Amino acid sequence: MSEPVYRRVLLKLSGEALAGDMGTGLDFPMISRVCDTLKECVAMGVQMGLVVGGGNFWRGAKNSGGRMERARADHMGMLATVMNCLAVADVCEQKGIPVQVYSALSMPAVAELYTRRDAVRQLEQGKITLFAAGTGSPYFSTDTAAVLRAAEIGAEVILLAKNVDGVYSADPAKDPAAVRYDAISYEEMLEKRLMVMDLTATSMAMENRIPVLLFALKDPDNILRVLRGERVGTVVGTKTP
Repeated sequence: MSEPVYRRVLLKLSGEALAGDMGTGLDFPMISRVCDTLKECVAMGVQMGLVVGGGNFWRGAKNSGGRMERARADHMGMLATVMNCLAVADVCEQKGIPVQVYSALSMPAVAELYTRRDAVRQLEQGKITLFAAGTGSPYFSTDTAAVLRAAEIGAEVILLAKNVDGVYSADPAKDPAAVRYDAISYEEMLEKRLMVMDLTATSMAMENRIPVLLFALKDPDNILRVLRGERVGTVVGTKTP
């Protein structure tokens, strides 16, 4: 087995990706494939932190359509991420993979309250560490939560596994002429307002100089390819290589 190019990573899984072709809810065969891949990552000696989105159940302000108070709608989105983290954790445990679920919101019956020190300790012990409930505050996306946790735990890279296979010049679902970038700088992404991550997440990643690799989760083995140093998806960094 080849040596990984990263030793500690933050993997962000979109909720939609966990729904697979169903679009909503949980596609357990897909989650099982993801967990099999995570098991291989741990076997490679990679310390894996995970943030999971909640878009397969509820997307705060977008789903509420202005009919709910924003903070309450966002808290519902945080609960959706908790459900997803519990599902991933359960499938991992069925496969004998040690996991620890942390929540940014206090809910001791289902998850430990997040602290950076405890999370780093679990990572060092080889446990897959899941960070649920976003940042714990409304008005922040789970992409921002992923960058925040990556900075806190000292992750070398953020792996952004979504339902698109990279950063495009436009929405490829709407513009057939959209071009995919192999690499792009944070500055260019902000200038062109390419909404791969929200502006807060992009700015935070740039400030902390954490590279982001965006690729499609449709093939979970893409995670292993990235860890082996293969070129997959789009690299976002401080400079375009």
